Amino acid sequence: MTRLPPIIPRVLKWLGDRRLFGRSEERPVTVAVLGAGHGGLAMAADLARSGHRVRLWNRSRERLESVLQQGGIEFQKGSGQAVLVAPEVVTTDPASAIDQAQLLMVVVPATGHRSVAEAVAPFLRDGQVVVLNPGRTGGALEFQATLRTVGCRADVIVAEASTFLFAARTTEPGHARIYGAKKHVTFAALPATRNSEVGALLNRVYPGCFTPASSVLETSLGNIGAVFHPAIVLLNTGRIEDAAGDFEFYHRGVTPSVARMIQAVDTERCRIASALGVPHLTALDWMRVSYGIQEPDIYSALRANPGYAGIAAPTTLDHRYLTEDIPTSLVPLASLGHLAGVPTPAIRSLIELASILHGLDYLAIGRTAERLGLDRSSVEEITARAAEGSEVA
Repeated sequence: MTRLPPIIPRVLKWLGDRRLFGRSEERPVTVAVLGAGHGGLAMAADLARSGHRVRLWNRSRERLESVLQQGGIEFQKGSGQAVLVAPEVVTTDPASAIDQAQLLMVVVPATGHRSVAEAVAPFLRDGQVVVLNPGRTGGALEFQATLRTVGCRADVIVAEASTFLFAARTTEPGHARIYGAKKHVTFAALPATRNSEVGALLNRVYPGCFTPASSVLETSLGNIGAVFHPAIVLLNTGRIEDAAGDFEFYHRGVTPSVARMIQAVDTERCRIASALGVPHLTALDWMRVSYGIQEPDIYSALRANPGYAGIAAPTTLDHRYLTEDIPTSLVPLASLGHLAGVPTPAIRSLIELASILHGLDYLAIGRTAERLGLDRSSVEEITARAAEGSEVA
């Protein structure tokens, strides 16, 4: 009998006993959804349809134009009928967006975390909760550091999710579709001593969907997008450029050889987590817990997941699966690996390949441990900061 990793019983206990943060409350929550891309538009529509007070913000008006013109978001979930759902506020003004909001759900590429923090910092107030969906690797650390740099003194909690709750796409301007939802997503506050406050609020909008992690180190190293996205794109470069991405990303883009690279990246990620003493799931175990997929290997699991059906491949290499996941996912993983003494040849090979194809030095411009203020710290000091809020020396 295969023995489950230590984290899995904890997850299963959470799914069977949701009393940790109390029962889901019926009264609506005022939620600011910051970002109107694939994920933000879908989350805003889903929350509004569930009866919550949604305030949708995007930096540029272009992504909001269709929503404003048609009076809402044309929303489809799974195989259900499309419906028009109207957020209470649709705006490019950050002050209006977060006014009265209890929960701020940041749904932008990780490369935009810093700019969102700068935009909302002057208007944040005590007691608000900011959740990065997802934080990728080091997102909460960067967001919190940015708030301090620009002089924000409000007592806000910054947290991050390990991945985005939905598989979602904007099918056309103003139209959002959710193809599937994960059974659970881990989250952590910075510091983890405030997990219960964040969990209580998340449980009101998505009951039982978010599981508390030990710290932001666990959510950051649980970044499964870093494992899947870059490898599939980079090993399908010719196909994407020649056929403009005319194939299903997961169901056709993952071949046995691509799956072997994904497995190599995942093995390195898990070794880094072990070296830092961080609880973690392998990518295959994550598929089992998140989607209920029972397959013997990554190749079979990715191709068998019904939640990935219909998700098209990128039509260009100038896509967030590279422009976001390389600098804010793989670069920090490689940097943390160096800090922990773990070799990362598979991860670094993808970084180098993307750097050549894009004409950029991602190792120089990415989210390194140095940029997060962790480069001169011991493993113990980094762990203390994530868990208790202690400053890194």
